Amino acid sequence: MHRLFHSLAALLVVFSLTVTTTAGANTVEPPVYRFSPVNQWDISKTAAYWNPIIQYVSEKSGVKLELKIGRTSADTTAYVLAQEVEFVFSNHLFSPDREKLGWRVFGRRMGPALYAQIAVPVESPIRKLEELNGTDVVYAGPEAFIGYRVVHGHLLSSGVQVNPIFAGNQNAAFSQLFAGRAKAVGSNSALIDGYEERAGKKMFRVLWTSEPYLDLALMASSKVSDKVQKAVASAFLGMHKDPVGLKILKNASEVVGLSEDQYFVAAKDADYAAYRRFYQSAPVAVR
Repeated sequence: MHRLFHSLAALLVVFSLTVTTTAGANTVEPPVYRFSPVNQWDISKTAAYWNPIIQYVSEKSGVKLELKIGRTSADTTAYVLAQEVEFVFSNHLFSPDREKLGWRVFGRRMGPALYAQIAVPVESPIRKLEELNGTDVVYAGPEAFIGYRVVHGHLLSSGVQVNPIFAGNQNAAFSQLFAGRAKAVGSNSALIDGYEERAGKKMFRVLWTSEPYLDLALMASSKVSDKVQKAVASAFLGMHKDPVGLKILKNASEVVGLSEDQYFVAAKDADYAAYRRFYQSAPVAVR
């Protein structure tokens, strides 16, 4: 009997280990989906804005997202074009060549339309675009659609030849402008307004403003399943209706100088027709 008891006990231990090992072997870690927003601010501000948002979206959707950004806007877009990410917040994917990659719009950030603007410091003697001919103009980077492509395309179409300087992100571009390293800056209206709001005073004189464009789009890669895309979209679009989500949005917006009503709403590919019109007539140098 004593031997039988020990034999049964040994079998139970083996069975227990087998079950535990098998269960462990069958445990599958949930996939991680990379999210790359364009660098509208420096890396620290971009991370401070997006990390709390994607953490909330991950928890609500059950789809684990992690932030993937490069040192510059061009670096981040390079990740996207190399298909190293699954979700983006971008307006860099509407050119004819990039549309072939199959990215799908499902949302955007609520707020007024954005305008491309060319601006100089408020105390600058420059008052006309023609006066920029032959000067240095600073931009966030060559991938900035509104702040570079639309702006620089307008200058080229107007016969104004400038030397473009790329700062890496929009805050750095503003810093170079006010340090006297460029005569003008290309940007979008929201970032110019946000910079002045943080400064608490008038900082720019705007020389030119474009037609309106919708804010950047939330987009999913073609390799993301419909189920996962819908879960992530639902979390983004419902965020402002949840007291916890709304608080996160307000805190994040305050960090970067956005207004409190900058939440996410549904959008579709057709909403970005203005971007496609630009590429139909833009100078070859900025396509």
